[in-house]
Amino acid sequence: MKAAKWVVALVVTLLSGGQVLAADAIRIGAIFSVTGPASFLGEPERNTLVMLQDKVNAAGGVNGQQVEVIVYDDESDVNKCVMAAKKLLDQDGVSVVIGPSISGNTLAISKFFSSAEVPLVSCAAAEKIVKPVDPWVFNTPQLDRHAVTKILQNAKAKGFSKLAILTVSDGYGQAGRAVLNELIPAGGFQLVADEVYGPKDTDMTAQLTKIKGASPDAIICWGTNPGPAVVARNRVQLGLTTPLYMSHGVASDKFIELAGDAAEGLILPAGRLVAVDLVPADHPQKPVLDAYVADYAKAYNAPVSSFGGYAHDAFALVLEAVRKGGSAKAADIRDNLEKIAGFAGVSGVYTYGPENHNGLDESAFIMVTIKNGTWNVTE
Repeated sequence: MKAAKWVVALVVTLLSGGQVLAADAIRIGAIFSVTGPASFLGEPERNTLVMLQDKVNAAGGVNGQQVEVIVYDDESDVNKCVMAAKKLLDQDGVSVVIGPSISGNTLAISKFFSSAEVPLVSCAAAEKIVKPVDPWVFNTPQLDRHAVTKILQNAKAKGFSKLAILTVSDGYGQAGRAVLNELIPAGGFQLVADEVYGPKDTDMTAQLTKIKGASPDAIICWGTNPGPAVVARNRVQLGLTTPLYMSHGVASDKFIELAGDAAEGLILPAGRLVAVDLVPADHPQKPVLDAYVADYAKAYNAPVSSFGGYAHDAFALVLEAVRKGGSAKAADIRDNLEKIAGFAGVSGVYTYGPENHNGLDESAFIMVTIKNGTWNVTE
């Protein structure tokens, strides 16, 4: 039954626009965690890509060609992700693939794209995805390094000197932990505790108790839902008042829902989408942000998320590469992605290059605090 569900996800996506696409359509593959533990990432990513496919095709396509999006649900499972990648490359004849949602899944399949000479534009944030640079692999989220830099700038401004970290033991957490262990001492801070939890753990009281004993000035938690929400609740249960930073991996309303009152006062770096109404009218991202919010609300009667924004930007960047080069061939898309500069997306303003396949810096982030169950800009 699981295999059948996985195939159905593809059929539904292809028929979403209610149209038969031409044989020479621009074929874009995608792998998202639409179901499973990471569905809070993959569902808005899938929805966004289907919405944008329909919007672009209704407007006449790109360079006279319609766009055909082929989406597979990896169910948050690395083995299903590998199967999807091989099918897209070996059978579906796509010119580019967007996704996966998860860093670990991306790292597991990225080598296939170099061999196939097909570009991959990941929606996952681990720095290892794009450093060292693989000519065929790009990503769209702000990097762990950008997030850590913003957190440490905030911590320094508040006079914190002793820091503790609590990271999840998956691909995303391991990548973040590596950057934290590098930048904390480099920034003149003392790392007084370094604790780890598992992706399926439901209680982090033991780790937080050890951290409490180290008397840090602040704690940095690195993970994606639901773990960080558990950390937030356990912190309150233990009576810990030590300031708690979260990573950009929880920058969606789902985290506030999961953490409840325990989210109050937490600080994290996030893209401007979480505070779109506060973005200045003259900021280059403002028109893109406003259009995405409006389009998504109309299509799904639901709020957008930063994670859907990663898919938005991947799709927009791919189409910009097709427009720039006048070609939807895989090699031409790859070459023209590297020529994109100053391109405003949902997650930041992108400038790719041969040595930069992420295209963003820490200015793509703002620091936000959760107050009264909503996001507030702290800078």
